Amino acid sequence: MFEVNFSEIMVIMVVTLVVIGPERLPQVARTLGKFWGKLQRYVNQVKQEVNKSMEMEELRAVESKIKAETAALERSVQQVNTDINQEVQQLGRELENPSPAAVPPANPTPPANQP
Repeated sequence: MFEVNFSEIMVIMVVTLVVIGPERLPQVARTLGKFWGKLQRYVNQVKQEVNKSMEMEELRAVESKIKAETAALERSVQQVNTDINQEVQQLGRELENPSPAAVPPANPTPPANQP
């Protein structure tokens, strides 16, 4: 972002010492330190909240994807269940009413060229 080299820091410290004075400098430094600590904690808290929000959004996306896959699987299982039920009903009807071609003759005739 912006760079501050050692000579610029020294100039800032000398100007601060001249403006504030040596008696009040420790108190001002303590106050600035406390303020800086609060600022860092606030920034870290905001970062954590943003990360949590992003994670929650990702989890919501995964949840919706899983729900969609589950719904598709349920539809597939229901379709297979319906197909199986139809086949069972058809087999039941065929067993109750056999077709004439499927029924073997009651008295089969013996082959003609047997000795």
